[in-house]
Amino acid sequence: MSRMSHVKSTTIKPSILYYGTPVILLTTLNEDGTVNISPISSSFVLGNHIVLGIGVGGKAMENLERHTECVINLPSPELWEHVERLAPYTGKQPVPREKEALGFTFEKDKYGRSGLTPVKSLSVQPDRIAECPLQMEAKVIDVKVPAHSPYFAIVETEVLHVHAHDSIVIDNRYIDPARWSPLIYNFRHYFSLGTELGKTFRSET
Repeated sequence: MSRMSHVKSTTIKPSILYYGTPVILLTTLNEDGTVNISPISSSFVLGNHIVLGIGVGGKAMENLERHTECVINLPSPELWEHVERLAPYTGKQPVPREKEALGFTFEKDKYGRSGLTPVKSLSVQPDRIAECPLQMEAKVIDVKVPAHSPYFAIVETEVLHVHAHDSIVIDNRYIDPARWSPLIYNFRHYFSLGTELGKTFRSET
C-alpha cells in the first residue's frame, strides 16, 4: 500500500482560488492620455502571448476596449508595499457600486499614490514602471467575456518588447532565475519564491 494512501484531505469551498500566482501591475492609457495602473493576479503565458484575467467593471478593461496597448509590469517581492498602496483604489469614476461596497475609492494619480516611477515605452503609449525588474510592452489581440462568468474578461495579449533590469540578465538574452523572483499573490497574501530546488531538462541557463 502506498504511504500516500494514509494522507488525509478535506473537500472545501474556498472563497478565492489565488493559489500562488505572480502579481502584475498593468499599465493602460486613460482617455486623457494619462496612465492607469491596475494590480492583477490572474495570468498565464503561451509562447510570446500572455493571457490576462481582468474584471470587466474596472478602469483597465475600459481603457483596453478603447486603446489596445498596455505594459505588463512584474514587480519583485520588495515592491509589495507599493502594490498594496494601489489595492484599495480604482481609476474609474464614479466608483462602480460593487467596488464601492468592497471599500474601493477613486484615485487618478496611481503613480503618485504608489510611489512608483513612469518611464517611456518603445512602441506603446502606456508607460512602463521603472522599479519593476520585468516590463513587457504588449497589444491586445483578443478579448472574450465568458457567458457563464460575465464579470471578468479573458484578454489575450501579444508581447512586443521585453525590458529587464541588467541585474537579472545573462548574456543579453536570458533571465537569471537565481536573481529574479516575482512577487507571488498567495490566497491574498504576498510571498517571494523560496530556495531553488532544481531545473527542467530544457533549461538553457
